Amino acid sequence: MAVMADICGLATADRPHPTSEERRSDQEISATWIDSRDPLRVIQIVPGARRLRHSCRPRTRYNHPMGYRSELESRLAKKTTKAIVDYHMLEDGDRVMVGLSGGKDSWALLQILDVLRQRAPIRFSLIAVNVDSGYKDYKHGLIASTCDAHGWEYRIEHTGIGEVIEDILDADATPCSLCARLRRGVLYRMAKEVGATKIALGHHADDFIETLLLNLFFAGALKAMPAKLVSDDGAHVVIRPLVYVGEEEARQYAKQSELPIIGCCCPACGDLGLQRQRAKRLIMELETEHPGVRQSMLKALSNVAPRHLLDTRLNPPAELRARADVRSAGLKHALSARPSTGSGRAVEGSGAPADPRVLRVVPMTEVFGPT
Repeated sequence: MAVMADICGLATADRPHPTSEERRSDQEISATWIDSRDPLRVIQIVPGARRLRHSCRPRTRYNHPMGYRSELESRLAKKTTKAIVDYHMLEDGDRVMVGLSGGKDSWALLQILDVLRQRAPIRFSLIAVNVDSGYKDYKHGLIASTCDAHGWEYRIEHTGIGEVIEDILDADATPCSLCARLRRGVLYRMAKEVGATKIALGHHADDFIETLLLNLFFAGALKAMPAKLVSDDGAHVVIRPLVYVGEEEARQYAKQSELPIIGCCCPACGDLGLQRQRAKRLIMELETEHPGVRQSMLKALSNVAPRHLLDTRLNPPAELRARADVRSAGLKHALSARPSTGSGRAVEGSGAPADPRVLRVVPMTEVFGPT
């Protein structure tokens, strides 16, 4: 994809012949590009250069680590850039709407995307959208003042989601799932109003793993969540750029950036009896006993073996039987096609009768066809 090549810094689009004003601008400002082979490798084009060649060798110099404020920010930028490239999340001209709840994850996402926006080889804009569920004492004013202080464009949408949940759900029911669906509907509507081409959510690596376990333990399904999702009607594209970032990293980054952590004020928020909290504790215990298990589970989500699952939609029994019959017929034909010697090799032009007691060595391509 041409756009993704631009993100990686491997190619750039042809540009028109520069005007005198543009040439003066080029002498003052150096463009910055990202190399896919090392997302943290920044290529600064020498002033006056109009095109970046594949090798990037002529008239370039390299910088590490792109002037990030800290090693933590550098690490998050690298992981977020990798996710953007791996899943083709962003394109030139995108208007990205960031779902900003006021929690650590959404703040970290907004901050790191703003950092990358200033360094990316493509142009995209950001707008933060906060959905106020209507709970008392929710500090939406603090969200507004923080965005103002950082120069971030934002919108706050006041809703009555809290009251709707109280009317619909039983007293002992968990509201999180319904709340998420209602908020998602508001975000879709807001995306149209602000002209967003992408909706960025702050789900991190731990969220992916916890969702996998929740579906496995309590929903009887083997699924998590996608890093990039197109809505059923095709009108919206949801991206999750923090898929490779851990929860603790997001927490530290939000704290380091001095961003205020605001609770949603929902009565069920932080309830340790919730299934997600139980899954979180289980992962923490496993990680303590077996360091690296969290990363292994995340890797498993991109290393699926469909033939080793029981879902007949992935492995229709009729197709499996037909495939086995074809292979069996091919094997029988190959075994009886030519005579062979005791060494297992066919005797060319000997005219000798085949010895039925000798099994000929058959090339795999002769049995199954070329791979």
